[in-house]
Amino acid sequence: MPLKRDIAGKLAAELSLRRDQVDRTIHLFDEGNTIPFVARYRKEMTGSLDEEQLRSLMDRLMYLRKLNERQDAVIASITEQGKLTPDLQNAIEAAETLQAVEDLYLPYKPKRRTRAMIAQERGLAPLADLILAQAPGRESAEQIAAPFLNADVPTPEDALQGARDIVAERVADDAAARDVVRRLTQQRGSLNVQATDAGKDEKGVYKTYYEFSGGLRSLRPHQVLAINRGESEGALKVRLDAPGEQIAEQLQRQFPAHPRSPLADQLRLAVGDAYKRLIAPAIERELRRDLTEQADRHAIGVFATNLVGLLLQPPLKDHVVLGIDPGFRTGSKAAVVDATGKVLATATIYPHPPQNERVKALHTLVDLIRAHGVDLIAIGNGTASRETEELVAALIREYEPVKYLIVNEAGASVYSASPLARAELPDMDVSMRGAVSIARRALDPLAELVKIDPRSIGVGLYQHDVDQKALEGKLSEVIETVVNRVGVNANTASPALLQHVAGLGPKLAERIVEARDADGPFRSRLAIRRVKGMGDKTFEQAAGFLRVPDGETLLDNTGVHPESYPVVKRLLKQLDLSLDDPGVAERLLRLRPSLDLPALARSLEVGEPTLADIVNDLTRPGRDPRSELPAPILRSDVLKMEDLKPGMKLKGTVRNVVDFGAFVDIGVKQDGLVHISELSEFRVRDPYEVVSVGDVVDVTVKSVDPDRGRIALSMRE
Repeated sequence: MPLKRDIAGKLAAELSLRRDQVDRTIHLFDEGNTIPFVARYRKEMTGSLDEEQLRSLMDRLMYLRKLNERQDAVIASITEQGKLTPDLQNAIEAAETLQAVEDLYLPYKPKRRTRAMIAQERGLAPLADLILAQAPGRESAEQIAAPFLNADVPTPEDALQGARDIVAERVADDAAARDVVRRLTQQRGSLNVQATDAGKDEKGVYKTYYEFSGGLRSLRPHQVLAINRGESEGALKVRLDAPGEQIAEQLQRQFPAHPRSPLADQLRLAVGDAYKRLIAPAIERELRRDLTEQADRHAIGVFATNLVGLLLQPPLKDHVVLGIDPGFRTGSKAAVVDATGKVLATATIYPHPPQNERVKALHTLVDLIRAHGVDLIAIGNGTASRETEELVAALIREYEPVKYLIVNEAGASVYSASPLARAELPDMDVSMRGAVSIARRALDPLAELVKIDPRSIGVGLYQHDVDQKALEGKLSEVIETVVNRVGVNANTASPALLQHVAGLGPKLAERIVEARDADGPFRSRLAIRRVKGMGDKTFEQAAGFLRVPDGETLLDNTGVHPESYPVVKRLLKQLDLSLDDPGVAERLLRLRPSLDLPALARSLEVGEPTLADIVNDLTRPGRDPRSELPAPILRSDVLKMEDLKPGMKLKGTVRNVVDFGAFVDIGVKQDGLVHISELSEFRVRDPYEVVSVGDVVDVTVKSVDPDRGRIALSMRE
């Protein structure tokens, strides 16, 4: 029977939260509420825990529940074997980690046929007991072994060898012994790396690690991932070196040989064999796995943080955009989209080699700009982007005073060939879809980027080397957080965007779009409730994050949840305001500083955090939190790497943040690197203390290396 454990109490102590907070939050999770919904609309119950705190609590809750399930299963298994003792049960129940539980279970875990099992079948277990007992005596080891000889054990040495195998396995299965080896190896072990075959690393990618040694405790995550990749490609040979002498000394203390025992040497040999043959390989595999998991978590965290910055880039609303997907041989694809992302026109131009139809290309672009009122050009940053940027700069100088910007086109080709792209743009060539995607990314980065597998966006390191399931889960969390923070227009959002709204999924997102297409735009949030498959619970989770601009009520274009609409009506009545008044937001904004929120909350019978959110939402209907961030840099002329000189001061956009600094787009083809030492006047331990993806920053050129395509920048004063 499973034991009842106080998980809530443990979580409260670990996370420094109140017990009632944790109890209520667990109850919300167990009822099927999503994290975005709980964070935004159940603040009174959680004590205003934010999403990060809620995710930490959820992750730890799942781990502790899994730990408890495993503890129960192990206790049941050992009980079934008739080997459970009170001390062993107490040890298993007190275990803090899954690894500790597995260490305690190891002696009782069903194994494949081992040398120790064979020795036991041959009747040598009593001899092994004698070796472990270390009783003093005058007989020799051979004389002690003599009574155990038989057809399968013809000599005393065979008997002693078999008994040592049994002892070695018992030592290896001992939880305390494994813990000693694990701890000492972690503290004083090192990873030693050498090159195997230079031919397998022709470009010298892993040259740094041809003769490399690093302590396990000091290895950086990017080093672990690079070494792992080099090893998997056959370019590197990796060995984990442990402090063997110190480990042997500790094990001998745990299993001491009696100086007057004739079996003292047998015990020493068995303990040494246990370490070298059984414990060391297992601990090496375990520690290498742990290193990789830690590196994975770090890399996934970097990727997730960068993705947040990328998804939160401000939209460039109310523009007609000409998107260009540059290319050489097959030409550059151009697509014009209106302010809603609808495709107005497309064309293919050939301004670059081998065709070199530059004049014709310029005239085609000018015709598109004038015919459709284009006021912004978005250029993909892939092949031929540099040449295309020069073409657009010439166009601006000679024909039309529009602006342009460079758009990171990572993943555009993946989207273009996807089923989603085929459904959205069924009659369009695959390569032309890329130009449409680039144009739409300028209009609304979030709405377009959610259509692409986040692993293809390229704002991290080693994203293809880490645990793909963990990466996918984390990136889904990021997208869910950002989408619900921003809110989604239910009348214009694609299924790809809608599916990330709390409570919704791919099927329901499709049905929302189908209902919208069939019956016209939704006039209210409550109309969305009537979509087939939208249950009460699902609507409760999603409603607050869906927006209906120009709907039946102003509230439908705010973050106010429909469950709080009656509260809003009572609030406005007390303040002598009306939702029908076009200036209600401005009037409430003026009143806001003088409102006594605690008193109002009591009179309205609503929680103070909820009331504060309601007032904030009412003062800014239709608010997009991205609009408060620095807008993308729009350019009108091209800058070449040859134009750069040390000391030049420029404005740039952070494109990627890594452990050692940040890559900044300053308007030339190659992004510049601001090393971590150049991010601030003060010492920076983590680049995220200073910058995030999408930030617009002022930089100074330190050095330029055109041959290697490297630009060093500084953000120091």
